[in-house]
Amino acid sequence: MEKGKITSVQMMLLLYPAITATAILLVPGVTAQHAKQDMWLSPLWASLIGFLTVYIAVQLHRLYPKKTPMEYSVDIAGLFFGKLIGLLWLVFYFHVTGIIVREYGEFVVGNFLFYTPIGFVMGTMVFVCAVAVRGGIAVLGRLAQVLVPVVIVLLVIIVILLFPDIDPENMLPMFEKGLLPSIRGAITPQSWFSECFLMAFLLPHVIDESHGRRWGNIAVISIMLTLLMTNLATLFVFGNITANFVYPVMSVVRYISIADFLEHVEAVVMALWVVGVFLKISVFYYVLVTALARWLNLSQYEPLVFSVGLLLFLFSNWSAKDLVEMTHFLGTTGSFYLTCVQTVIPFFLLLAAKWRKRTISSLSAVSSEEGK
Repeated sequence: MEKGKITSVQMMLLLYPAITATAILLVPGVTAQHAKQDMWLSPLWASLIGFLTVYIAVQLHRLYPKKTPMEYSVDIAGLFFGKLIGLLWLVFYFHVTGIIVREYGEFVVGNFLFYTPIGFVMGTMVFVCAVAVRGGIAVLGRLAQVLVPVVIVLLVIIVILLFPDIDPENMLPMFEKGLLPSIRGAITPQSWFSECFLMAFLLPHVIDESHGRRWGNIAVISIMLTLLMTNLATLFVFGNITANFVYPVMSVVRYISIADFLEHVEAVVMALWVVGVFLKISVFYYVLVTALARWLNLSQYEPLVFSVGLLLFLFSNWSAKDLVEMTHFLGTTGSFYLTCVQTVIPFFLLLAAKWRKRTISSLSAVSSEEGK
């Protein structure tokens, strides 16, 4: 179906914005509600789910090389239950991608384009992503290779520019109530880390797939360090009032003022975020449309791209009434919803696959013994 190929490094660069693009805006505020001054520690606990998800995705790929989850779920669970699991993933990715598009629309309209209809903002982004997705996985890999390093460098520069306003004493007292608050604060970020399961759909297109696990783990480490850096930056500036902001990173960037000359750099953050969200939506969009094509046993996914884009636009309007409802969902039930579909279900599939392989091996050994 897909002739394009990517390297394991490009896969890592696709995973990085697929998780951090929305996480860096919302995670600090949600985490601070539970962890307070220990919010910097929460990404460390949350990354454990990322490492587990990468391990599950790689192990499933090794058992069923060249196949995506839509295909090996049928091999593991049978035709009926395999297709049912595939349908669950399809509905899930329609819903989640719609939420991501809505997050983009709410942020842009709420912070910059106040009088622009949110439908126009979301519709234009979906169209641009559709064009990129139609180009194939190789196009997405090259885009990530060009854009992600620029985003990382500018993000680091923005954090450095915040140094005059930071107050490390906002971290104190550390572990005032033990580790439990920081673990509670990790509940929401760990759902973002579970999105590393996207690599299960990308691994069949990786040229050097033997390096897939290493670069998948590097992606988790990079995401964890990015969230750690943004959490520390907001904590050092705002302290315990971080939880009062919907977009703490955007609010903290407005504090940057160097010699009354370098100010209003939130426009740079906006540009970085748009680039990151473009890559994130494109990755989810690509996974969704190729998964749908495989579920329907089609030989090509390109004819589905724009029709799926229309459905994504509709899902983005249905996903939540407003920003408050969406943030509440992501901070509560959404955490368990994302983790269950992207980590728990694949984990049980891996257990079933290993049991199935072991059973087949045992039966083959018995048959060969009887033959002798």
